[in-house]
Amino acid sequence: MAILRKPTFWLLVMLGCGIAIYGRQIRSLLDFQAVFGWLCVLGHWTVPAFVGAHVLATVIGIPGTVLVLAGGIKFGLWWGTLWSLMGATLGAIAAFWVARYLLKDWFRDRFGRHRLFRRMDKILDTHSFYCVLAVRFAPVSPFNLVNFLFGLTSVSTRAYALGTLIGIAPGTLIYTWLGRAGEAAIAGQGVGQLGLALLGLTGLSLLPLLWRRRTSSSP
Repeated sequence: MAILRKPTFWLLVMLGCGIAIYGRQIRSLLDFQAVFGWLCVLGHWTVPAFVGAHVLATVIGIPGTVLVLAGGIKFGLWWGTLWSLMGATLGAIAAFWVARYLLKDWFRDRFGRHRLFRRMDKILDTHSFYCVLAVRFAPVSPFNLVNFLFGLTSVSTRAYALGTLIGIAPGTLIYTWLGRAGEAAIAGQGVGQLGLALLGLTGLSLLPLLWRRRTSSSP
């Protein structure tokens, strides 16, 4: 079969085998105690390992919420936000490149002539940055799936990276704050910060809906 002679096929097979072999270790990224445990024993390698874990989780489709919360406890609000933002953005770019360089040709051969895809691709090509930013701000947006979908379009890497970085910054800050405030509340240092963090999370979720209502009601 022709597909067996394509390097793309074997690269995807190798990626799948790696995930299967190290599945147990990879699943630990969903375990808060496991994540926080290795963050406490890595010493000088803590930050590189944390950023790398974000990249890995994003590429293989694991939600990074546990990492962000743990980062807030380990590094504090501002450094935790910075490292999580760096890792998530780099991971999103890596997933984008996987789709672009391994899957885009195959996808376009099969769906590139579809009218809906051509129309969407034209819009994305014209308003790349704003489209990426809008999707990242959306209250219901599957982060990991979107990374791959954008890689199949004409969106430039620069517009995608910048839109992703800016778009996920508020949510990353809130979840990092939630981790930090949750630790303080458990330690008996008051629940005020935790309440504010939860309020911020609620506001962040409602903001796109309020904006849509405002724009739809304007003349």
